[in-house]
Amino acid sequence: MKTEELTPQDYIAMFRRRWRLIVASALIGPVLAYGVSRIFSDRYKSQTLVLVEEPTVSADLVKPTDTSDMSQRLASMQSQILSRSRLEPIIRQFGLFPKDANRKPMEYLVAKLQKAIEVTPIMPMAETRARDLPGFYVNVTLDNARTAQAVCTTITSMFIQENLHLHNKQGEETTQFLAQQLTEAKAKLDDQDSKLAIFKSRFEGSLPDEQKTNLDLLAGLSSQLDAATQALARAQQDKSFAESMLSQQIATWQASLSTADTLTPEQQLAPLQTQLTTLQARYTDDYPDVVKLKNDIAALKKKIADSQKQKPSEAELNPKSTVEPQQVAQLRAQIHNYDQVIVERTREQDSIKQQIKVLQERVQSSPAIEQQFKQLTRDYQTALEFYNDLLKKRDESAMATDLERREEGEEFRVLDPPNLPDQPSFPNRPLFAGGGFVGGLAFGLGLAFLLEMQDTSLRAESDVENALRLPVLAMIPAIKPILAKKPGEMGKMPPPSRNFGLGERA
Repeated sequence: MKTEELTPQDYIAMFRRRWRLIVASALIGPVLAYGVSRIFSDRYKSQTLVLVEEPTVSADLVKPTDTSDMSQRLASMQSQILSRSRLEPIIRQFGLFPKDANRKPMEYLVAKLQKAIEVTPIMPMAETRARDLPGFYVNVTLDNARTAQAVCTTITSMFIQENLHLHNKQGEETTQFLAQQLTEAKAKLDDQDSKLAIFKSRFEGSLPDEQKTNLDLLAGLSSQLDAATQALARAQQDKSFAESMLSQQIATWQASLSTADTLTPEQQLAPLQTQLTTLQARYTDDYPDVVKLKNDIAALKKKIADSQKQKPSEAELNPKSTVEPQQVAQLRAQIHNYDQVIVERTREQDSIKQQIKVLQERVQSSPAIEQQFKQLTRDYQTALEFYNDLLKKRDESAMATDLERREEGEEFRVLDPPNLPDQPSFPNRPLFAGGGFVGGLAFGLGLAFLLEMQDTSLRAESDVENALRLPVLAMIPAIKPILAKKPGEMGKMPPPSRNFGLGERA
């Protein structure tokens, strides 16, 4: 029988032989399941729907401080709200689980309430391609309908308050953190600004943006130096020519005045003064010839002063003898003017050379100064950008925090308030009965099939061949006894005989 392949006709035959057992199991199963459901106490489920509302102000205008995923925030809030510190007051407030309150510790009651509270997020539709959760359900299952509704309302309120608290807290902490960072960034920016100002004042005129100006000034000063040098050269040539002319004029004049081999002190004084003026134009007062001439002049002046005390001066006796010709006086004035021009041009030339030296030093030191200036500027620019970025973030955080205080940011809104269940959610007795029917039917079918597999009766020719591995040679007809007649009735004819398989019961 185990090697025999069963056909649909065989299964139908099995069902006909065991239908009473199958029907009895299918009828007994619902009764037993319904009886079992009466053992459990009724439990009521209160449910509410909470939606996540978007901020009233667009996130493009005011960026929220909390940009974490909504599912993560919901899981975090769920862990905080379903903690012992938050659920224990609810158990004491509503007097939950009175049968276990005196026998079980508080940890057991809290765990039992945690199992009774279910938070189910609503997944966004695939068509919207949204990532944030649009909302969530809060389900509370307890043995009393009104208590379940009241606890569901409390838990929902806790979620709404916790969301507002988290947003406000995170916004304030973010704003305080950014304000502290902004203070430190401002101190660094002020330090970099001070360093940059000191550097600019120290190397004023040698900064990179002044290099072109320095080169232009250097070119202009070079032209001025050339012009001053040429003017000085012309003044020195004119002075030399005037001095030569003066010497000739003085020699001619002195020759005309000389009537003796010796000259008076007054006549000797004029050439010495002229010579002193010439030497002072070229040399300093410490030059030996200048010192000697000064001493000679001082001695002549003393001698003249002494002689004037004793007798009338020669100039009074002969006034025309000490008066220089007009040409000599003009030449002396020209030489004096040339000396002033030479002094001015020399001073101008020295000043231009000094300025050129300074500009050349600036130009030569410009690459090194430029490198230091770039580093300071880069550090200052980095500090400034960091400060501006922190300032912008601080302002955005302050606006977002103010938006949360006004309850205009992202918030939870109860769409469906907790319902008052009129029927218990558990146990579902019709569902239990249906499950009992399915279970009884499956049990009856399985038991019937097991009994058929253990039955070794031979009911067909194929059974004989499969069991004995031998062909069937003859068939014995089935012979049934004639039924006894009742009084007044005719005897019934026996049914026609049929072949009887081996092992078939008569």
